[in-house]
Amino acid sequence: MEVSGILYLVGTPIGNLEDMTFRAIATLKQVDLIAAEDTRHTGKLLHHFGIDTPQTSYHEHNAFKRVPELVEKLLQGMAIALVTDAGMPAISDPGVELVQGCIAAGIRVVPIPVVTAGIAALTASGFATQHFGFDGFLPTDKKERRDRLDLLRLETRTMILYEAPHRLLRTLEDLAESLGRARRISVARELTKLHEEFWRGSIENAIAYFRMHSPKGEFTLVLEGAEPSEKPIWTEDVILKELQNLIDAGMSRSDASRQLAELADLPRRQIYQLALTLQE
Repeated sequence: MEVSGILYLVGTPIGNLEDMTFRAIATLKQVDLIAAEDTRHTGKLLHHFGIDTPQTSYHEHNAFKRVPELVEKLLQGMAIALVTDAGMPAISDPGVELVQGCIAAGIRVVPIPVVTAGIAALTASGFATQHFGFDGFLPTDKKERRDRLDLLRLETRTMILYEAPHRLLRTLEDLAESLGRARRISVARELTKLHEEFWRGSIENAIAYFRMHSPKGEFTLVLEGAEPSEKPIWTEDVILKELQNLIDAGMSRSDASRQLAELADLPRRQIYQLALTLQE
């Protein structure tokens, strides 16, 4: 196997060690260095498969320093494998910056694929798989989170999210508020592991279920897409944009608010409060 001067993105099992591929094992044995998100965690995996390749740490907190160091080693002809704690590097895990650095430097990047939680959960969700999207973890910042939820409300594709157990109920509540409590969802827990579980139903019933059953393990949420609609969805950003267009056209805040309130069938006072944030 030719490995010189190549970055390998090596997928590792998300739970069940039997999902480790022969190609991944062979690559980790033959590269010069393994860049791991958590060297202790990866050390256990390497020991299990009899791999003694040296490791170095690469995670979100040292990526700024590590990227130039690893790129330089690759340019010198070293072969390096990048691994994360589970699944494919760069998918809701560190790796994007290193891949970008390698591409910019003309270094070959080779993916070694493995089972990913998002695709595994999607295939077993029962929802449409012809068109789907991946959104990872929702933002924790209040405004960014609201904006992302507004986009999910309009999304007609099946959508995949990740969530930690201690935030699951909050996320389900936010999804219910933005997408509607009747929207269907599949909640996958501990994929490929001993206690793998799927829950399917409405978001409202999911909230009730996980209030009664304390969330444990890592969760993958699969949301059924919204029904296509010809009616515009009046999110705050859309309202602000339309208000600005009307004001730029010469209307006062009051007149623009009145006209848009009638068009969107929303309270004029609500529209006017937003209009006050814009420049005439």
